[in-house]
Amino acid sequence: MEKLFYSISEVAEIIGENCSLIRFWSNSFPKFIKPTRNAKGNRLYKAEDIETLKQIHYLVKEKGYTLEGAAKVMSADRSSVDGSVRVLNTLKEIRAQLEEVKASL
Repeated sequence: MEKLFYSISEVAEIIGENCSLIRFWSNSFPKFIKPTRNAKGNRLYKAEDIETLKQIHYLVKEKGYTLEGAAKVMSADRSSVDGSVRVLNTLKEIRAQLEEVKASL
């Protein structure tokens, strides 16, 4: 069963970036990412927020968009970005499986 909320450190591990960058992106994209806060004030992210952060990571880190450019692309056609992110993640998983097979030979 999937968790309802993820801490910022868990999100950073999933995305493969550091906590400060996740925090910065959360502040830079308030239209798309709305973390809730617990009683201590810590940010808690939903699964949708993590998918959005993956899309931002793809646009900024893989495609080289600026933050403003990434926001425009996500506003205009978010479904194509989501498809690209899913394909990229699937290819990374396949590569990891192939590397495991190669190592076992």
